[in-house]
Amino acid sequence: MKKKGSITVFLALVLSVLLSLVATSIQSVQAAAARTQILNGLDIGLYSLFGQYDRSLLKDYDLFFLDGAQGGTELDLAAVYDNMESYMKPVLKQNSQKLRIKQGGFTGYRLATDQNGEVFYHQAVSYMKDTLGGQGVQALLNRLKDREEKTKQAETDGKTAENGGTLENYDSEMNGAFNKSQEAAEAAKKEEAKEEDFGSGEGGGFSDGESNNAKNPIPAIRRIRTMSLLDLVVPASKGISEVQISTKDLVSKRNLEVGMSMPGNPTEDSSQTSQMLFQKYLTDRLGNYQKPAASGLKYQQEYILGANDNDRANLRTVANRLLLIREGINAACLMSDAGKRAQMHALALAIASGFLVPPAAVIIEAALLLCWSFAESVLDVRELFHGGKVPLVKNAANWQLSLENLPYLLENLDSQRKDAENGMSYEDYLQVLLLAQSKQEKLQRGMDMIEVCIRESKGRDSFRLDCCIEAIEASVDVDANRNRVFTVTRQYSYI
Repeated sequence: MKKKGSITVFLALVLSVLLSLVATSIQSVQAAAARTQILNGLDIGLYSLFGQYDRSLLKDYDLFFLDGAQGGTELDLAAVYDNMESYMKPVLKQNSQKLRIKQGGFTGYRLATDQNGEVFYHQAVSYMKDTLGGQGVQALLNRLKDREEKTKQAETDGKTAENGGTLENYDSEMNGAFNKSQEAAEAAKKEEAKEEDFGSGEGGGFSDGESNNAKNPIPAIRRIRTMSLLDLVVPASKGISEVQISTKDLVSKRNLEVGMSMPGNPTEDSSQTSQMLFQKYLTDRLGNYQKPAASGLKYQQEYILGANDNDRANLRTVANRLLLIREGINAACLMSDAGKRAQMHALALAIASGFLVPPAAVIIEAALLLCWSFAESVLDVRELFHGGKVPLVKNAANWQLSLENLPYLLENLDSQRKDAENGMSYEDYLQVLLLAQSKQEKLQRGMDMIEVCIRESKGRDSFRLDCCIEAIEASVDVDANRNRVFTVTRQYSYI
């Protein structure tokens, strides 16, 4: 009996240990199952939430962002969290686990405009890399950089020529010469009264600088320079958009919402390749004069360059810059062409002789060079706006306007301009001008145009890019079987 009793007690002790082990294992399995179910629930909640990406941004701009306003006018994180939680609850109710969300929230989130727009920039560049790839991008960049250097120098030369006081010096000399001729004429009249056989002196013809067979084109070009440049270069049949917007509530002008820092924030990317890809992204999706946008401002690429609230002002900004660039290029061509310099020199001497001030020939020649390069540039820019191409560098073969026809520029705006097959188009010049813009200007103003376009969609008049969420880190506390609380954290990002 003692042996049987000893065995029974021993078995009872062993069984109690085994039962404890089994019970602990069951609890451990239950806890692991509960934790897995909670993690799955949070994952499904985030996946379902981010599956509600903004359809307009994806369709029109190939961007994935979640509308953090949830249809409202301001960022509403509480509504976003409630939306996510609504997808979690059905998952937590599955199986026999008694799981209940105790509390939760977002411990981090990224908005499209965070880091000065770097989040938006990173997604746009990533899209371009995935679709376009890096092949050929560097070659395109090198070609544009070469054009940028030449056009930048030409624009600087054009500004120098315009601000050099050439025409002011011409006016000073001509006014002085005219006054002297008037004095001489008055003196001659007095002598004529005394001596009837004295020949009359004619001074009135000096007012326009004509003498003998020398036709002074400078006054005619001076009158043309006072005209609206857009009226000179834009085709009348196509017209100019008169669309105007309010810019005070756009990305570049208002105070923006700021996200909550979380791991994995994109680092600043200022590489030339990325900037070229982003510029390509903008030019593919934003309108310009040759290809107007369907909504918002029609000339959106011009807005990036001009930053004005209306199409006309932005187009004028681009036209003025194109004119300065072409002036610099054409002035350089005139200076290097011995034949054209000889023509200007001869005409300047003739005009100066007509004014009886031969020393003024140097100043008149400088004014002729400015006026001739200006008139040739008007033809160039007009060709660009008509959809043609002009050579980046001019020579005698592709020069358009003769010195004899300079006074008749308005009569020859279309008959003398030429399309250069291998030249640069209006859109080519836009690419070069945009390349010279800072990354931040292109980024901010590009987001402006996207906001304006989406706001014109039905029910989207309050759309804001700083309410668009790109990534979220969510954390929830879940009560499991009423005796344990699990805290789980998960991240989700479109990139």
